Amino acid sequence: MALLLTESDVRGLLTMPAAIAAVEESFRRLADGNAIVHSRERLHIPGKSYLHYMAAADATGGYMGLKIYSSAKDGLRFIVPLFNVLTGDLAAVIEADFLGQMRTGAASGVATRWMAREDSRVVGIIGTGLQARTQLEAIAAVRELGEVRVCGRDANRREKFVAEMAAQLKVTVRSAANAEEAVRDADIVITSTTSTNPVVEGRWLKKGTHINAIGANFPQKRELDAEAVERCDVIAVDSREQSKLESGDLIQVFGQDDKRWSRVEEMADILAGKAPGRTNPGQITLFKSNGIAIEDIVVAGQIYELARERKIGQEIPMWEKDARFGEARGA
Repeated sequence: MALLLTESDVRGLLTMPAAIAAVEESFRRLADGNAIVHSRERLHIPGKSYLHYMAAADATGGYMGLKIYSSAKDGLRFIVPLFNVLTGDLAAVIEADFLGQMRTGAASGVATRWMAREDSRVVGIIGTGLQARTQLEAIAAVRELGEVRVCGRDANRREKFVAEMAAQLKVTVRSAANAEEAVRDADIVITSTTSTNPVVEGRWLKKGTHINAIGANFPQKRELDAEAVERCDVIAVDSREQSKLESGDLIQVFGQDDKRWSRVEEMADILAGKAPGRTNPGQITLFKSNGIAIEDIVVAGQIYELARERKIGQEIPMWEKDARFGEARGA
């Protein structure tokens, strides 16, 4: 029987350290050829909602599946159907909003561990949504932070975010008057917005800064201006193929110029030592996050195994034995 895991179940099972370990492992499996990933596809009827879907298989962990989600004016709905790679059985159906927040934060945590200076202490973050929370949680898990500066358009929401994150992370978190105040002289910069126009200007960046840009995953959207991208000595992505389809930050600067795209590395290759990451403390580095399905599937596999071990979730009967195979149904 498949296991149904709700948002509440996932919240009780998934921690940030576990998510970071799983996402790092997903990159290693891509590097050694034991994982396959398909880029995100989107269905959209003009004036109505979107359906987004992305797939991956993890030969080492033994799971394959998709993340499927809809987006509309009143919100997003995420689900991961998880299959056993050996038998093809449906192992689990997982509500995946929190899963996605955590794996997105975890990917930035991995990138920060590998690309940010060891002595990075000051973070400037633009955005105060749910994704911003897990971004900070992940960064705090891999670097010893001293101060976080927060910029957000809504003052009430920003102050609530500041209070909650200060209590959670036990570090100084304060409001910034504007994006420049948040970014200037920061060691690590995080952009977690839905902006179509740049929120970070390259002239604000000091030498040695690391950037995690996570918000723009449509070609027409961007969070970084051209100068910010041009000033980066090292640019890494989770998938170069997917970046060419949806990373507006890079698409709007590089266009179709293959020579310029050739300097974009994949995190999997950096972890495997096939590509250089930061090589000196003065470099400006960028992780342009898209979010790829192998991250979701490896994390989902670990959630499923923990749920089985702890007897969490609801079993749902599907494809009973007497009607399990296509032949039995006259297919």
